[in-house]
Order: sequence, then C-alpha cells, then structure tokens
Amino acid sequence: MTEQLLESVRSKYGAVAESTLSSKDAGVKAVAEAFGYSTEELTSIPAEANMGLSCGNPTAIASIRPGEVVVDLGSGGGMDVFLASPLVGPTGKAIGIDMTPAMIERARTNAQNGGYRNVEFYLGTIDHLPLADGSVDCVISNCVINLAPDKPAVFREIARVLKPGGRLAVSDIALKAELPPAVAQSMAAYVGCIGGAIKIDDYREGLLAAGFEHVEIVDSGADLNAYAKVENQAGCCSPSMDTASSLTVPAASCCSTDASMPASLHEDLTKLLSEYDVNAAAASVKVYAVKPGANKNCCGPTCCA
Repeated sequence: MTEQLLESVRSKYGAVAESTLSSKDAGVKAVAEAFGYSTEELTSIPAEANMGLSCGNPTAIASIRPGEVVVDLGSGGGMDVFLASPLVGPTGKAIGIDMTPAMIERARTNAQNGGYRNVEFYLGTIDHLPLADGSVDCVISNCVINLAPDKPAVFREIARVLKPGGRLAVSDIALKAELPPAVAQSMAAYVGCIGGAIKIDDYREGLLAAGFEHVEIVDSGADLNAYAKVENQAGCCSPSMDTASSLTVPAASCCSTDASMPASLHEDLTKLLSEYDVNAAAASVKVYAVKPGANKNCCGPTCCA
C-alpha cells in the first residue's frame, strides 16, 4: 500500500514539475496569497517556484536568522527555500529535500536562474533525510507531513537532524474531527492531502513523543476552498484538489493539469469531496516545536513578537 501511494505521489509531482504553473497565473498567485504570502514575497522569488500548492507560509513563523541552516521538507519548486535564502544570508544555507527528480530539477533551474548561491536541493524522503545528525537550526515544511505514512518516524528524523535548541516551523493540514468513512478510505483523498492527515491532538502527542518541547499547533483559520482559485486545475488539499503534498518526502506539489492523468482520480475525488465540507474536519495549521538543548527561548507563532 505504501509503495502504491509513493508511486502515485511521484507521478503527480512529476506532472506538476513539468507544468507551466507559476505566480504568473492569477489563480496560482491567489492561492499563495490566501495562505499568507505577500505580493512582495512572491515577486522576490522565481515565479516558477510557486505552483499554488501551499497551505501556509512557514517562513513567516520560523524566525529565521542570519547564518542558520534551514531545511525545507517537500521543497518542490523551491518557493520556501528561496524565501529563506536572504534571511540566512551569505553565511547561512537553505536546503530543500524532495522525493521527485523532476521537482529537484525544476528547483535547481529556478536557483540558477535566480542567482542563488546559498541554496541546495537534494533528492530524498522525509523519513530518511540525507543530512547529518545535529546539523540543522530550523526545519520548515509546507503541506507535506500530512501524507507521510509513518509520521512518528518523520518526527524522530526531524529531531535527529536538528541541533540542540533547533526548531520546527511547519504549515500543514490536520484534522479537527473524524473524516467521513468514504473520504478516510479513499486512495484519491489520501494522495490529495486529506486522507492521511491526523488529528491536531495526535500531531501534538507525536511531536512530544519524539522529544520536542514548546509544541504549539494553531489553526490558521484559512479557507481550504482557496485552492479552487487555480483555474483548470484540481487544487491539492481541497474539494477540487487532486494530487498530493508528499508522502515520505516532500515537495510542494500536489496538483496537476496533465491531461494524461486518469480521469477516474478527478471524478472519484470530485464526487467524494463535493459531498463533504472539507473545512468542517480539516484545517490549515501552524506547527511549532523546539528540540531540547542550549537555546530555551520559545519563539513560536503565539509567543514570539
């Protein structure tokens, strides 16, 4: 089952990476703005880095500082990596991890075209990060962890690569209530960001069990129907979504306009979610946690100015 999900996600990610979706499309830009990105942020990075796949703006809650090493789980076209780049400065580094070769290629092309010198992109999965123990100051992610089959393993892996006192700042989809059985048991819903999401309380307990402290999970209140703004595209994690955010790895990609995609996936998911108010059970959340260590300062979404 896990391999089937992974292959489905890779297929969707590849289709998105090869698409022409970008901030130049009004709908794609509108989705990003609906989830917290400013016009200034979007115009400061390559347009092709944004494909309308976000469910929040993790760099806005990460308190990124000059000289830090920041890692984005599910980096896709590099959107959040490029936003982190000027924040870490020339002495820091922004790293993207994605499991889809086409996404890595797109991100690297964006980096070259944008003249970024302090960014790197690696192929990998978020439950087996290609990073050394205690080598990272901050881990960010955008609408990706919700689809990891083994979330406790992901949380432990994040804790492994973080330095003592390092932090996690994530935008994700989590559940406020039980999903209807038809949605919870649907492969299309899983690959589409809903079926694999866990309850907010379980998310919190998972991070605590992995050894994190100062865990905060805040419902952003964003309307997940915002994905419908992307014309001629099924938006990820929404009633009109159709692919995924990431399973074991990441990528900021969940949607595709590829005509070769099976129509049944669109039809099945549309049927399921047209009968379901996604906002009733699912939410875009801001997740913050700190790995115990030298730096005890809390600077999460509710305790940092």
